[in-house]
Amino acid sequence: MNQKKPSSLSRILSYAGGHKSLTLLGCLLSALSAVLGLVPYVCVWLVARGLLEAWPGPGGAGDLARWGWTAVWTAIGSIALYFAALMSTHIAAFRTARNIRRSAMAHALKLPLGFFTGNQSGRLRRIIDDNAGLTEDLLAHKLPDLAATAVTPIAAIVMLFLFDWRMGLLCLATMVLALLSMCMMMGGKNAGFFHRYQQEIARMSGEAVEYVRGIPVVKMFQQTVYSFKAFYAAIQDYSSLASQYAMSCRTGQTCFLTCINGAFALLIPAALLLASGGDVRAVLVNFIFYALFAPACGQMINRIMYMSEAVMEADEAVGRLDEILDRRPMPQPQVRKRPESAAVVFDRVRFTYPGAARPALDGVSFAVRPGQVVALVGPSGGGKTTAASLIPRFWDVDGGSVSVGGADVRELDGAALMKQVAFVFQDTRLFKESLLDNIRAARPEATREEVLAAARAAQCGDILAKLPQGLDTVVGARGVYLSGGERQRISIARALLKDAPVVLLDEATASLDVENESAVQDALSRLLSGKTVLVIAHRMRTVAGADHIVVLEKGRVVQQGSPADLMVQGGLYRRMTELQSESAQWRLS
Repeated sequence: MNQKKPSSLSRILSYAGGHKSLTLLGCLLSALSAVLGLVPYVCVWLVARGLLEAWPGPGGAGDLARWGWTAVWTAIGSIALYFAALMSTHIAAFRTARNIRRSAMAHALKLPLGFFTGNQSGRLRRIIDDNAGLTEDLLAHKLPDLAATAVTPIAAIVMLFLFDWRMGLLCLATMVLALLSMCMMMGGKNAGFFHRYQQEIARMSGEAVEYVRGIPVVKMFQQTVYSFKAFYAAIQDYSSLASQYAMSCRTGQTCFLTCINGAFALLIPAALLLASGGDVRAVLVNFIFYALFAPACGQMINRIMYMSEAVMEADEAVGRLDEILDRRPMPQPQVRKRPESAAVVFDRVRFTYPGAARPALDGVSFAVRPGQVVALVGPSGGGKTTAASLIPRFWDVDGGSVSVGGADVRELDGAALMKQVAFVFQDTRLFKESLLDNIRAARPEATREEVLAAARAAQCGDILAKLPQGLDTVVGARGVYLSGGERQRISIARALLKDAPVVLLDEATASLDVENESAVQDALSRLLSGKTVLVIAHRMRTVAGADHIVVLEKGRVVQQGSPADLMVQGGLYRRMTELQSESAQWRLS
């Protein structure tokens, strides 16, 4: 039996902790404020009745001042209660939004590292921060208004029939018609509009970023936005969706506005008919009351419409947060082992990416002995990077096992496993911090002298010399002040400082110029000395000196052995080597 999922509002309030009572207090105060705000209308009716009864002389109007001051003080009291309500809900909302951000981040930290390689950091930030902001607005403003909106109609209906049931019935009829018009706008095929609208906004925003990044190419070839098909299609789809929704709402919106503003037009002929056959003064007093109270009822219906939008926003915010919260964290071992050596073994490993149709690795087996250099080569998409990412548990295998130091990585203590492995990736990520802090990220307790020694060993001396503050120079989030080769050397300095027994190199010298490649290779020579190394490479000459080569194609091991043995065997490795040798001879003619 499927368990019913809690509503979005109850899930949001579950993050309020001890401040949930403050949220409920704010809603109660808002409801009381709304009810108290209706009292001045009754006072207006009493004042009007007193004036008409006293007409044309002043006698009998002694209570006018009392009713007038009652209206003033109840209005002030209503404002004060609403202020107290918003103070309460704002305090609770800020704490709740903070708790949502903390919970989402804490959950994200438990997810496999592969989750972050498949999701852009900006997108994750938007999911957590923007949707926590939506819940903050809901709790701070819209939830107390929702409480007031829920209570006010009951009090309003009582007041509509308090003085003249016939005029009250006319006002109520316009309210009911307005509500039906609102349901017509927001129901049926328009029910899922808000979700589709948010999706199109997110899509258009993402495509806009890609377009901005591609502006140099667009300008270089003298193209326009129409040439950037994905962005143009996103704009057109958003425009089409918004236009369709607007056109589908035109009848309902027209009826809605007519009804909430049309009560006055019905009250005038009704008052004339009632006055012609009864007490003119009583009818006039009642007409004054209903003429003033009808617009307030219209505003109440307007607030109901906005509240329904707030509920949809809450559903959307919680749904987007669930993209993170519904992800299962990496299971932790009950008994945590520690690696006994730097050996790495793949035993019949099978792995499929979430949502993929076919395995990325299928029955892959090979071993890297301590101190050995093993290279993974093969065509793009063969599974090389995937295999390397399974060693530090970016993902967990679906079948078989990956072991480090004789222990399955799923049974190793997470901190112990990460101490065993150092990475040098092709795409180096630098924080918006000083070079000192960027290198020290590998070992936070390292001294400045140790960081400087690692930087020099990684051939970073010329980098430090040209920067104004040397090691203390702040670089951008992607190393905006450094070239690709310079960032790569900073990454090697990190790995040197960490001094882990297992080193993973993923295309560490790809896309570098000759000078930078030479410097990076010198730095790598220092890094790899005495280490267990797994190298991913596309260029065969890069791995010619490897102890062992594993050739992967379509997720399977098709060859493995020493470079000399593989050349004798023929097959894919020899073919790739010969093709690269031929391509190296290519010249412009």
